[in-house]
Amino acid sequence: MTATRGLEGVVATTSSISSIIDDTLTYVGYNIDDLAENASFEEVIYLLWHRKLPTAKQLEELKNQLAEDMELPQEVLEHFKMYPIDKVHPMAALRSAVSLLGLYDEEADEMNEEANYRKAVRLQAKMPAIVTAFARVRKGLDPIAPRKDLTFAANFLYMLTGNEPEDIAVEAFNKALVLHADHELNASTFTARVCVATLSDVYSGVTAAIGALKGPLHGGANEAVMKMLTEIGELNNVDSYIREKLDNKEKIMGFGHRVYRKGDPRAKHLREMSEKLTHLTGEPHWYQMSTQIEDIVTGEKDLPPNVDFYSASVYHSLGIDHDLFTPIFAVSRVSGWLAHILEQYENNRLIRPRADYTGPGMQTYVPVAERG
Repeated sequence: MTATRGLEGVVATTSSISSIIDDTLTYVGYNIDDLAENASFEEVIYLLWHRKLPTAKQLEELKNQLAEDMELPQEVLEHFKMYPIDKVHPMAALRSAVSLLGLYDEEADEMNEEANYRKAVRLQAKMPAIVTAFARVRKGLDPIAPRKDLTFAANFLYMLTGNEPEDIAVEAFNKALVLHADHELNASTFTARVCVATLSDVYSGVTAAIGALKGPLHGGANEAVMKMLTEIGELNNVDSYIREKLDNKEKIMGFGHRVYRKGDPRAKHLREMSEKLTHLTGEPHWYQMSTQIEDIVTGEKDLPPNVDFYSASVYHSLGIDHDLFTPIFAVSRVSGWLAHILEQYENNRLIRPRADYTGPGMQTYVPVAERG
């Protein structure tokens, strides 16, 4: 056996959900560029779960199912009030709330195909409600119930602020959800599949995935990007700040990717939305700073930006708290997690790799009194 650090280059399973080939990302064979420009997030959910785009009737049925299941149990809302609000990161709250949801789902431990699909719909629907409710409760505000006449993207923004969002905001948020929905066998998706391969339940799989996404080397990068932009503050500080980081061999968050060599195909879509939104909000310096950072890092290190880099200024321009950026990633990526969980159940085998042992050879036990 030969160990591979980080499993880089190891093909761990087969899947018909998404692919990354020659720096091109597809969902079930549809180029991400095509979907980002044309598809609603609800269509993408259906595509990932059913491996085909929905008819008008199928899409309407899914939208209705999501709208019906979006409200949270009162017990979950009450649970938020018990958290040490000033200390809890929203990702920790999300992880706990998803686990808690399983306690109030009568089908939580039902493992047949139909029950698992119903749980997938309920989880997908409730993720935005969890994030927006927690965001409001921690500020002393009441959660806002979803509206059945709004799209998935519009409902998130509405439940967060209480105001019906403008079309440009809905377009930007829908595009971000589409772009983040799935990404082959990334760390959190692999975590979900490992978990449910033991025949654990859907709630366990998604909770495990959220735990993996919480890390700054995975989902936390966009929050770190906004922190960096805030620290830089002004356009004329960019050059000295970034070059000092590069000289000190510090990582610049939002650049490079394990599987892309020429660049993340998703980044350009959020770059365009960042330019539009920062101009509309009267804060174009966030976009200008970002492009200047891109020029320096790509020029010096040959590292193009990934999807996290421009999503930071997009979410900021939508008025979203910076520590909600990663939970929003989860609101989208749960569609992919659930697709992979359902696929794992379809043809399951316990995922149990081996390790290349590097410790000492055979040793003999010595009683404690005789140890030096």
